[in-house]
Amino acid sequence: MTYYDRLFPNYSLNPKLMENKTYLPPVAEIQRDWYVVDAADQRLGRLATEIAMVLRGKNKPTYTPHLDTGDFVVVINAEKVVVTGKKSSQKVYRRHSGRPGGMKTESFEKLQARLPERIIEQAVKGMLPKNSLGRQLFTKMKVYAGTDHPHAAQQPKVLEINTIPGEK
Repeated sequence: MTYYDRLFPNYSLNPKLMENKTYLPPVAEIQRDWYVVDAADQRLGRLATEIAMVLRGKNKPTYTPHLDTGDFVVVINAEKVVVTGKKSSQKVYRRHSGRPGGMKTESFEKLQARLPERIIEQAVKGMLPKNSLGRQLFTKMKVYAGTDHPHAAQQPKVLEINTIPGEK
């Protein structure tokens, strides 16, 4: 009896005894649904976490970390998303042109007036993996400022998200 056998009596390196298999869903059998989310009067961060969970497929029993098992999400009323506290005037969005002195900054209020879709896009993108899978997942999210969207043919289901604690 070796030292390791005494240390770990129930552990064996015999492959026949290690029969636990990792479930991998066949790519052809992955079901992708379409959901529509109304962002009106929703808190930005809480809304973005729920959207990221659906995009990754973490709400499904077939979730696999390295595969795209998620659903499509259409976000409407992006112009009506809210943030708490003084974040509307103090939160700053930055982008850089790549040139010297090319840093551009913009507050939440100004960006919401100019490009309301970008606020939700950046919030969700920051919650997805920073690799090729994350870029692929990000393409399945469609954000629109108003209530109209061109995805009615996909018959999206309404996804109820409650971002205000204590309300139902």
